[in-house]
Amino acid sequence: MKAKNITGQAPGGKRVRLAEVLPLQTPFMIEIYPMYACNFRCKYCMMSLPSSRRSFVSDKIVMDFDLYKKCIDDITAFPDKLKILRFGGIGEPLLHKNIADMVEYAASKNIAEKIEIITNGSLLTPEMSDALISAGVSRLIVSIQGTTKEKYKEISGINIDFEKFISNLRYFFEHKGKNIQIYIKIADEGLEDKEDKKKFYKLFGDICDLIAVENIVPIQPSINYKKVLKEKDKQVTQFGLPALNVLICPQPFFTLRINTDGKVIPCYAFEFPAFVGDCSKQSVSEIWNGKEFQKFRYKMLNGIKKMGGVCARCKIIKHRIFPEDIITLKDAERLKKFYHFKNE
Repeated sequence: MKAKNITGQAPGGKRVRLAEVLPLQTPFMIEIYPMYACNFRCKYCMMSLPSSRRSFVSDKIVMDFDLYKKCIDDITAFPDKLKILRFGGIGEPLLHKNIADMVEYAASKNIAEKIEIITNGSLLTPEMSDALISAGVSRLIVSIQGTTKEKYKEISGINIDFEKFISNLRYFFEHKGKNIQIYIKIADEGLEDKEDKKKFYKLFGDICDLIAVENIVPIQPSINYKKVLKEKDKQVTQFGLPALNVLICPQPFFTLRINTDGKVIPCYAFEFPAFVGDCSKQSVSEIWNGKEFQKFRYKMLNGIKKMGGVCARCKIIKHRIFPEDIITLKDAERLKKFYHFKNE
């Protein structure tokens, strides 16, 4: 197998201890949702549910390209580059007709060290691969749902030409060059047993740079995981690390999410706690340093439980935490001075 197996590791590599570098003038990562739609209906994702039963994300399905360009232009105002600009979210980014143009525009502005896309890979034709490679994508993260077309049907509710799917992934790998990375990961729920895991590595291990088995964990509140998970009480993170009880969510301190309508969320949550800005009315840097975001962070430093509501019942951070991201109560007391508005 040519690929490096990173199961049980942070996919992005070594992390700094977050509390030691706060406050950040520039977020480490910005995630953009170009689409709130998907061509898959994976049973452990809320896109498998009728819209009336999903957690609210946005009323807008497709991000306007002009709004997107404004967001990228805004990001140039930060003093440093982002570590990552990510296209992902609840939906399939490759459904956006301008996705290659989006990558190219971001690359032309030199706003991030890496530009990455999280995708199910089903729309990755050779033509799409050529466009993304030419546009300047840094990393493609492909989520695999099984080692057979039958498993794809069971998990995702779609019929897939499995051989063509693998062929298209191979095309990207063989044409991407040395500066672009492809990371292929499979959901543990998509594997039958140890032999099936070996088959996964055999099928995909020579057509990617990084490979891993990740865990499906109960992070989407609208899904009844007791019905869809084989292992009902997972005490691990998505990446195979021990799940931890987190006192202070670190996400608002290093990242933000821009929804399809331009509204800004302070974390990765599907059932999110608040809007902290609107990119159609404010710049991204103004939102990052603005009153609403700062107030949210200050409140978070008092602890998730005191936040109440969505934050108090959120399971995302428990199942996506990395040890380096832990903010202790001692850290919090030191950091409060940076996030407090003195006039309130």
